[in-house]
Amino acid sequence: MSDRKEFRDLAEPAAAHEAIASLDLTPDPESVALRDARGRVLAERIDARTDVPGFDRASMDGYAVRARDTFGADEADPVELDLVGAVHAGAEPDVTVDPGTCVEVSTGAVMPDGADAVVMVERTDVVATEEDAGDTTRIAFRTSVAPGDHVMVAGADIAAGARALGPGTRLTPREIGLLSALGVDEVPVRGRPTVGIVSTGDELVRPGDELNPDRGEIYDVNSTTIAAGVEEAGGEPVLYPHAGDDYAEMERLLREAADECDLVLSSGSTSASAVDVIYRVTEERGELLLHGVSVKPGKPMLIGRLDRADGRESAYVGLPGYPVSALTIFRTFVAPAIRKAAGLPEPRTATVEGRMALGERYGEGRLRFMPVGLLDLGDAGGTVDAGDPGLPLVYPVDKGSGATTSLVEADGVVAVDADTDYLDAGESVPVQLFSPDVRPPTLLGVGEDDPALNRLLDRLANPRYLPVGSQEGLRRLRDGVPDVAVVAGPTDREVDGVDLGTWTREWGLVVPEGNPRDVSELADLVGRDLRFVNRSRDSGLRRSLDDALESLAAERGEPRADLTDRIDGYGITVRAFESPVRAVMGGKADAGLALRETADRLGCGFVALGTQSVVVRAAADRADRDAVTALADELDGLDTILEGMSGYGT
Repeated sequence: MSDRKEFRDLAEPAAAHEAIASLDLTPDPESVALRDARGRVLAERIDARTDVPGFDRASMDGYAVRARDTFGADEADPVELDLVGAVHAGAEPDVTVDPGTCVEVSTGAVMPDGADAVVMVERTDVVATEEDAGDTTRIAFRTSVAPGDHVMVAGADIAAGARALGPGTRLTPREIGLLSALGVDEVPVRGRPTVGIVSTGDELVRPGDELNPDRGEIYDVNSTTIAAGVEEAGGEPVLYPHAGDDYAEMERLLREAADECDLVLSSGSTSASAVDVIYRVTEERGELLLHGVSVKPGKPMLIGRLDRADGRESAYVGLPGYPVSALTIFRTFVAPAIRKAAGLPEPRTATVEGRMALGERYGEGRLRFMPVGLLDLGDAGGTVDAGDPGLPLVYPVDKGSGATTSLVEADGVVAVDADTDYLDAGESVPVQLFSPDVRPPTLLGVGEDDPALNRLLDRLANPRYLPVGSQEGLRRLRDGVPDVAVVAGPTDREVDGVDLGTWTREWGLVVPEGNPRDVSELADLVGRDLRFVNRSRDSGLRRSLDDALESLAAERGEPRADLTDRIDGYGITVRAFESPVRAVMGGKADAGLALRETADRLGCGFVALGTQSVVVRAAADRADRDAVTALADELDGLDTILEGMSGYGT
């Protein structure tokens, strides 16, 4: 009778978790086609390679106009303009909107040259007049519009160079929709751990084969059940032939599976009467870490590692033979390790209860599915006083039905009944998650967009950042929604929170390579015929530019408004740091407001105008949160984050 390896001292469950955690199941990253990417996890950051939309487009049916031509129009005294053509979605405009004219446009159509706003068709009337040259259609406008009204400017959804998705993002249909909008067809993803499954026992028969109950045969439940569990956890199951109780065959299969897979699971033969073959294989090819766990069901469990022919190691876990025990052990100990290796979060329910971070008014008298984001503060209750501080914060995320990024920035929806006019701050609401796999961010940041910030975010686990601009970021920080706000340049608002870190960046004017128009200073924008593209008002760069123009105006003894009126394109704004550079590269402007880093990286010229600080500030009542302290720790290594970035410093 041979010596048998018995499990006399059962390990505690925590020890089993530690043993499995010590195993390396992580496969190499790979690239997959976008059509095959659902459920996969990004291996690296993906930035937008183009503006979305890539053109200024009408956001509703109506008429494209020069906004100034409608000033003063109302129901009692409409303004009439000549209709000179039409542009429909998918067509290139062949008409220009000159003073006193308008062009019919449909939703999604490219805005024709000369137009800067759209008047919805419901606020207009058609007027026919007789002229010498024949009939001319005139449109009466019963309302006025401002520049930009009902126009989705290029890059308003997401701008070229912006951080679209970060590493570790699980690709669901909403992320795939965003990647499609960006033109991505190949996606870098984390590999799925391959899991070899070896079943033992003479009594087992594969499903579909003939069963002989007289011999005590039963169908092999574990192989198919565990294979399904492996797929659900994000792994790739590999079923090996049934080994029976032939220990030589089981040893051969274990060695083969170890050479081919990241993890080997055996089912059965883990009891004291049959475990000697497992010991022999692991002692010859690796190390047995644990045998027997103090759990019920599932006591006869094995954990070890096996050497591979390529010099690497394969993890090994021996599951009990009884299906209930095997599945219990798998779900409790093995599935979390597979999910971690695949980069997947722990599963959660499809509906969660949360508390509104801000009051939300709604009075349209119909059911609304409000996109919302979630932020689980844990023990930190935040500044929202009402409601249960243990519930996650719920904040609205709605950039309009045409914006694909709303899908990524939201975690689910709150169904607002037609008779609900207002949701109060702190009010408890049920959130329907987009899927049970949705994982709220560990950290919510808002504020300025910045290329160094993108690098910083890559170092954090599952952050979410909303580039709403410096001024808006401070406002939201004061309202108690985000964990941190990133603020660039001067600001009118009182600065709240705790300073976590600061860096500087050089800003100025981007010009084409070689600077063909010989731009040398800010005054050139005012005194010369240069086409300019500006940043939106919420940008810290825009505030620095306006302050510089204020100083220039003071030197000249004239109002700043007179200077800005003479800048061709001062009111033409784009949302992200790379957008002005792209406009200059595309020949749409002679100069743009930008960072040296972006201009250098994209091969453009640059005229420096100054340096501004970028400050990361945390909400005072959340400075001790794990996610915030992790951010602070990364900010201590700013020098490595900024390495190689033109115009950046500490």
